[in-house]
Amino acid sequence: MADPLTTCIDLRWRYTLLIFVFLYVASWIVFAVVYYIISLIHEDFEWQTPSNSVDTCFSDIVDFTSAVLFSYETQTTIGYGGRHPTEKCPSAVFAVMVQSVLSTIIDAFAIGWIIAKISRPKKRAETLLFSNKAVINMRDGKLCLMVRVGNLRKSVLVEANIRMQLVRSRITEEGEHIPFEQIDLDIDLGNDSETIFLVTPQIIVHPIEEDSPLYNIGPDDLNSDAFEVIIILEGMVEATGGTTQARASYMPSEIEWGNRFKNVVTRGQKEKGYLINFSHFHETYPTKNPPKCSAKEMDELENADSSEIFAIEKSIENVTSTSN
Repeated sequence: MADPLTTCIDLRWRYTLLIFVFLYVASWIVFAVVYYIISLIHEDFEWQTPSNSVDTCFSDIVDFTSAVLFSYETQTTIGYGGRHPTEKCPSAVFAVMVQSVLSTIIDAFAIGWIIAKISRPKKRAETLLFSNKAVINMRDGKLCLMVRVGNLRKSVLVEANIRMQLVRSRITEEGEHIPFEQIDLDIDLGNDSETIFLVTPQIIVHPIEEDSPLYNIGPDDLNSDAFEVIIILEGMVEATGGTTQARASYMPSEIEWGNRFKNVVTRGQKEKGYLINFSHFHETYPTKNPPKCSAKEMDELENADSSEIFAIEKSIENVTSTSN
């Protein structure tokens, strides 16, 4: 309860309604007790003053039940017309004023609470879909980690941005154990912008380059390495302007090496635009020539081949110059 506002908003609806009922009923009963005590001290009841004096604090409050009814009518401003305070008792007038102010505060709190619970974009995050598996394969000549994200609703997520992190434990050179090291992974969205237009399912690509923590990981290392890839999607809900966030994570056992995502977007024949088949959203398929080594080993092989080609060209130049 360090943050009561967030705690109240996160409560389930059944507990929220119970608190609402309790607040209103409790306030009615508390002020009914106050009015009853005022009438009791002023000796307004018939069993206290058999002569039935007209100088009472409240009109038509004859017992505790009528005091509860007066409290309820005052706070809800119903005003049936029978019960009312009189000018004979300043304490009664002051009590009515206090209840009126407190009832306004309770109403404002209740309305704000309801609006905050209804307008928060928690349910919107449930319509943002992440693939069950991540894949590692070649794309544009680079070894890449890829994850697919999609939007199940027609409304667009405004200013959507996506981040990817790798979480692992590490021991420093000094022997310090870091149990939860977070490393940001570079993402290639295919454009210069940092936002993503999620009108159709998109594949989020992390190029595995020399500065990537996945640079040394090959197909045989996935099951032996301990790490977790976390992907975070944030954006504004078009209808309310509130910010929503959806998250997904992938353990090494949930990363498929050498697979690709099955295409889910096709051009419509009769209908204009594109068709999206979300039934294949999580499906992957193996490629014919998957990469068999890590990105580091691929770079080393490429550099070695370049060195050999350079050596051959150099030897040819030497032979040519000698013959001349």
